[in-house]
Amino acid sequence: MKMIKLITVALMLTSVVACGKMQPVKNVQSAPVAFNLTTEQVKSAILQSGIDRGWVMKEITPGVIRGEIFIRSHHAVVDIEYSDKSYSINYVSSDNLKYDEGKIHRNYNRWVNNLDVDIKRALAKIAL
Repeated sequence: MKMIKLITVALMLTSVVACGKMQPVKNVQSAPVAFNLTTEQVKSAILQSGIDRGWVMKEITPGVIRGEIFIRSHHAVVDIEYSDKSYSINYVSSDNLKYDEGKIHRNYNRWVNNLDVDIKRALAKIAL
């Protein structure tokens, strides 16, 4: 009986730990540009923030930047839509991040969050 309890507890702990690594995909939707900046200044802030964080950044159409990050064996792709009023960071694809039904490894969300924070910081710096 004790063995069954131990196995049950071990399975529960394993599932809790495993669940902690997978999270819903973080997208940044219509983050406001809180300063009176031009579209070109917003573009510059996004490009520089991504490059500083190790993302490969490329404008694919006016108002849309494709960002790719390669870390060890992991790869993620986002599209960043922007204007002089707002920007959004949207998941496009990934490799080796266990994406499944809207969930992904938590490292992806950390990378996107860091990029978002850096963009906000760069926008504030340009506004000064």
